[in-house]
Amino acid sequence: MLHTDSIKKIYAGYSNVYDAIFKQFFYPRQKHVINSMGIMPGNRVLDVGVGTGLSLPLYPRYCKVTGVDLSVEMLEKARKKINKYRFHHISLREMDASNLEFDDNTFDHVIATFVISVVPDPVKVISEMKRVCKKAGKIVIVNHFQSDNKFIAKIEEYINPICCKIGWRSDLSLDDLIRNANLEIDQEYKLKKFDLWKVVFAANNKPC
Repeated sequence: MLHTDSIKKIYAGYSNVYDAIFKQFFYPRQKHVINSMGIMPGNRVLDVGVGTGLSLPLYPRYCKVTGVDLSVEMLEKARKKINKYRFHHISLREMDASNLEFDDNTFDHVIATFVISVVPDPVKVISEMKRVCKKAGKIVIVNHFQSDNKFIAKIEEYINPICCKIGWRSDLSLDDLIRNANLEIDQEYKLKKFDLWKVVFAANNKPC
């Protein structure tokens, strides 16, 4: 079971090595989804769990991006990227994704890459993403989900306690998440046949 305090500690430890370890896996998938989001001039984008800011260079300068993360140490790395590249269109805030400090209907796009299996309550996070996203907006998730193969799924359940100790769940079911979070899926696919991560585009189906 993941807890907020343990997540903070784990990702504080990752902050200095995160880019070196994960960029080769995460960056290509972030690039794909951000290029596929149809971001228009003046759009407001929320990047949930922005981490060290791997995704930040991918956003067009004609939109306004807000990145939030629970880890102060990870945000410090992201802030250095903003200052280095003069990303005046991007701002950062320390924030718990399960309690977003924004008004309803604030953003045109809300994206969470490699985050949903890290948080203690994925359904609550998605509920918050839907709340702050405009009714006509889009929600994008990139994440590892439990395999459809029953044998592999059992292995993922077995190793989950170990995975939680290093910062993420291995047994998160996409079908359960769709049902419990009432997600309306537009697209769901992998970039490669045997990819560990899945891309999910969802419509914001919250009540008017």
